[in-house]
Amino acid sequence: MPGDNETFYLRYYSGHSGRFGHEFLEFDFKSLGDGRSASARYANNSNYRNDSLIRKEMCVSSLLIQEIKRIIKESEILKEDDSKWPQKNKDGRQELEIRLGNEHISFETAKIGSLVDVTESADPEGLRVFYYLVQDLKALVFSLISLHFKVWLALHTTPVPPKLPTHVITTMNSH
Repeated sequence: MPGDNETFYLRYYSGHSGRFGHEFLEFDFKSLGDGRSASARYANNSNYRNDSLIRKEMCVSSLLIQEIKRIIKESEILKEDDSKWPQKNKDGRQELEIRLGNEHISFETAKIGSLVDVTESADPEGLRVFYYLVQDLKALVFSLISLHFKVWLALHTTPVPPKLPTHVITTMNSH
């Protein structure tokens, strides 16, 4: 529904401080103005092998936001409670904050390495909802970032004509 002005905000953070400093992945979506567009921001900081902070920002359509809202609603994450989830620890933490209309929820838990961590938790069903929603959102964000910047590069670089083999050039000129 383009123009849907229901308040929407989603933020995900996963990070830790360790041998290579503060390393994290963070992204958020926020509806703008009348709801016809939204901003999407992404940050990834890894100091491993002296990598630097990567920040990306783009404007996305209301159709994408509607799809994210659908994914959130279908996951039923808004019904969950993180009180029995593993607490943040030396391995780091994950945060998920969602504002959808009048509903607002914020989760914090330890980093989840695999489904074994989920099944061994005090609330495996609730943590499973969180785990799969986060996996879906991360896949969406990585696809968006990749696609957005491939398109951006295509629009902002001058194409270089392919080098043709000499026999092709000779054949083309002889006609």
